[in-house]
Amino acid sequence: MSAPLRAGLVGLGMMGRHHARILSQLPGVELVAATDPRGDQHQATRGVALAADLEQLLTHRLDYCVVAVPTAHHAAIGYTLAEAGVPALIEKPLAPDLTTARALAEAFDTAGLIGAVGHTERYNPALEAMRLRLADGALGDLYQITTRRQGPYPPRIRDVGVVLDLATHDLDVTTWVTGMPLVSVAARTMARSGRIAEDLAVILGELSDGTLTSHIVNWLSPLKERITIVTGAHGCLAADTVHGDLTFYANGSAPIEWAAAEVFRGVTEGAITRYAIPKREPLLREHEAFRDAILGRDAPIVTLQQAVATIAAAEAVLTSAATGSSTTPDLPGAPRSRFSAADYLLEVAIPSSR
Repeated sequence: MSAPLRAGLVGLGMMGRHHARILSQLPGVELVAATDPRGDQHQATRGVALAADLEQLLTHRLDYCVVAVPTAHHAAIGYTLAEAGVPALIEKPLAPDLTTARALAEAFDTAGLIGAVGHTERYNPALEAMRLRLADGALGDLYQITTRRQGPYPPRIRDVGVVLDLATHDLDVTTWVTGMPLVSVAARTMARSGRIAEDLAVILGELSDGTLTSHIVNWLSPLKERITIVTGAHGCLAADTVHGDLTFYANGSAPIEWAAAEVFRGVTEGAITRYAIPKREPLLREHEAFRDAILGRDAPIVTLQQAVATIAAAEAVLTSAATGSSTTPDLPGAPRSRFSAADYLLEVAIPSSR
């Protein structure tokens, strides 16, 4: 039996402690050391070496490292890991701006290293099931994708606004479940709770095949919602990612016996199906995928280049909100017509060196 992969962890805060929990029980992996300038406040690394800093962490001969620190520090830590030849799983968002995100992705590409970003929603069972059903044509032609991601302000977020923290989930998920890039966005943002960055955003968008998207995100609601609804010719799929549920609302068919009603061509309520799907923790599945990628297996990681595309979409949202006009995300080479998810991943999102 081969020796377990030696993993390191940078950051032991609110998110880092969950990474420590997963790494401590992940088959084929040993969490050998962690570091945080504030120490292990949550007692997440019992029995694991606590390094004074990143330099000392690297002396533990790491096979890979997980980065769970504020976004502003991702680049400095990422560059150091790339220079040291250590693959990395970096929390989202990848960087606070597009220029930095591209530079960080380039550093890993140049070093020939595997890098991934923690867009955990891609591992949510409801969204995974939604993506598979869309690929099978369950809804026919797509019309609209709507998301609602709102709830109270998380005190752990101090260096970015709601667009980079929350909306990046929905911008990424929207393109991932459909296999289509976002070609236009129009947005409005507000800052209502005394912080410098925005804490509310309303975003309208268009995918490359004309599908319309809308996203409501905020840190101002006592109601916590994580909803994604895709509407198409055959009905709609609704994913509740808090509970991992996926429900299909079919368009019904009934004979029209009232002549006046024939003027309106619409849909009727049909059967409602809540799918029974396996439910495993998304963060665990994310770690399993990255472990497998390090081992050379085919694994669904979110590459740094894919994360760069999400940062480009988020910057377009902020630019639109600042200028009051619609904006096109800066995605070089992105096609402007419908294409398969596989084509997008191969041609745009995955660098040839991977």
